[in-house]
Amino acid sequence: MKFTFTALTALLTLLPSLALAKNTEGSLSKSQIKSIVTFGDSYTDTFWITNGGVQWPTYVARYAGITNYPYARSGATCSNNLTYRPFPPLFESQIPTFLGDKKNGTINVDPNSTLYTLWLGTNDIGMSSLLTGDNDASIVDVAGCLVNWVQVMYDNGARNFLFQNIVPLEKTPVYSSGSWPNRYWHLERNTTAWSVSMRELVLGGNALTKLMLQDLAPKLQGAHIGRFMHTLHAKNNGCSYSDFHHTGIFDSHSLFTDMYAHPADYLNGTAALNVTGSIDSCIYQTGDSDESVCTMVNGTDRDSYLWYDELHPSEQADRHVAREIANVILGKGSRWVSWLS
Repeated sequence: MKFTFTALTALLTLLPSLALAKNTEGSLSKSQIKSIVTFGDSYTDTFWITNGGVQWPTYVARYAGITNYPYARSGATCSNNLTYRPFPPLFESQIPTFLGDKKNGTINVDPNSTLYTLWLGTNDIGMSSLLTGDNDASIVDVAGCLVNWVQVMYDNGARNFLFQNIVPLEKTPVYSSGSWPNRYWHLERNTTAWSVSMRELVLGGNALTKLMLQDLAPKLQGAHIGRFMHTLHAKNNGCSYSDFHHTGIFDSHSLFTDMYAHPADYLNGTAALNVTGSIDSCIYQTGDSDESVCTMVNGTDRDSYLWYDELHPSEQADRHVAREIANVILGKGSRWVSWLS
């Protein structure tokens, strides 16, 4: 599963030609998608809620009038063979669970009317992992693993993909230069160095996955790079709809960067707008996991915050993620989505 340095070198030689390829902003056909199958970590998990309210996949299902089949699990990484954590990883747990459910009939979805989403990477590159040097994996390995999800799901019949890249984690309270000892990391650290290193990991990881996806998309059988991937196009070419697929990148990084820079366009709570603190905040003594002072924002004041706690987006932020994805599903498109095929 590792994406080797040799493979990376070969991929980077494609950069000039890939840069010339047009990233079209299109959309799925209206009324095409009837269900979504979601993979990922706590940013997507609808069982262990980490935004204090309703997670974005549930909102997508409401906004678009479709069914959500949730497989994301909090704490997950792409593979425990790369970045081990004692939580259900994508390749060793989430995908096998989905395939098992598909085989035994627990889930029965039509590939042409189902959108598969992946939002992962926060735990792979963060504390107790790449950022702190707790394993031997590299950002190249992690990026290759994430992109391999598209190939594996395609081989198992999936045809419509939305790959959500990593948010600007250096702007979260836990990784910002102004961070404090908190529930996720209370040990002493150089917060400026952490923030700078995290920014580089996020930017590097997002750039790598984009390049890898651009390289992969035309290699998948039936792939046609362009925006005209809809039922009418398929019929006019004498093909069945299953001959075609969509692969899109949801630019979570740019969306959250915009929310951070222009909070008044997104946050509408009754408190002062806040993009540096969090709704549920705990300040610990350095090196002491037992003593903390916690505060909780309640009521409509919550919608003034970008972050729920030191690591996770707020429910209001997730509503915007959901609205953009629902617009894609409803055929309206989104400025945060680029279609590769």
